[in-house]
Amino acid sequence: MIIVMKSGATKREKEEVLGRIKELGYKPHVIHGTTRDVIGAVGDERGKQIVIETIESMHGVESVVPILKAYKLASKEVKKESSIIQITDSLSIGGSQIVVMAGPCAVESEKQIIETAVAVKQAGAHVLRGGAFKPRTSPYSFQGMKEKGLKLLAKARKVTGLPIITEVVNPESADLVAEYADILQIGTRNAQNFELLKKVGQIKKPVMLKRGMSMTIKELLMSAEYIMSEGNQSVILCERGIRTFETATRNTLDLSAIPVLKGETHLPVVADPSHGTGHSKYVAAMSFSAAAAGVDGLMIEVHPDPEHATSDGPQSLTPKDFTALMSKLKLFAEAAGRTI
Repeated sequence: MIIVMKSGATKREKEEVLGRIKELGYKPHVIHGTTRDVIGAVGDERGKQIVIETIESMHGVESVVPILKAYKLASKEVKKESSIIQITDSLSIGGSQIVVMAGPCAVESEKQIIETAVAVKQAGAHVLRGGAFKPRTSPYSFQGMKEKGLKLLAKARKVTGLPIITEVVNPESADLVAEYADILQIGTRNAQNFELLKKVGQIKKPVMLKRGMSMTIKELLMSAEYIMSEGNQSVILCERGIRTFETATRNTLDLSAIPVLKGETHLPVVADPSHGTGHSKYVAAMSFSAAAAGVDGLMIEVHPDPEHATSDGPQSLTPKDFTALMSKLKLFAEAAGRTI
């Protein structure tokens, strides 16, 4: 349920309401609005009407409304205005700016990641992406440089000033990755790894949750709910393509998911045209289309030598092609009333 506090509610009144919610067996989540605070209370739905009447009579409470959606905290019922997730002091996602995350699928060497980081920064990217832990379909494929890769990402951040996003593949390595990363990425294969989702929900770092390759939009939002229910409200959703019968592309990039999600949730939405298509020649067109569809960010794979990349070379742009994409993307962002 949603407890809407009055505009002038005091700190003591809010604390009393929070205490009462906990006494009734609910878990409170405070969402700070522009004019008033809203408290999302999540718990057993039985006896809900009595609970509503009990809380509604408390000082400082304006109204209590049941949440109808299965995904309580991610729903627009609990927060109508779009959430703006703070990445660093100077960078946020969810506002008027389309945030571009760019870099290689995997960190391969110091030269490769530094060279790529400098190139994408010069082209206008806001975040450096790169995998240190790589869950792969084949056990014989490159699995990533692990902590050494994290250290190289940190070095690239120091050189360029770009915050970094990198993947967390299991609960055991989550704290280690969080020591280095500015944004924790949950990949498609782990989108319903609920123990991992709960773990990153306990870490106070922004999390980008990729849609599972066979997940419905509701299932994606329910996975986001797992993270948020643990106390981490800084969740970013990512449409990265779903598995269909089509074989011309690696996946089918579901651009319709962007406006659908925008209507269902207050969380920012990112598109990944690299994984969504699997072919570098389609990445620019899908980036422009995503901007037109209302996306809050883009995740694009860039590699200085795609032909010799350890993973996802065919879908990676060269720095030159990425620079060209960024130049044209500004026009599409402007047409959509956004900035880059």
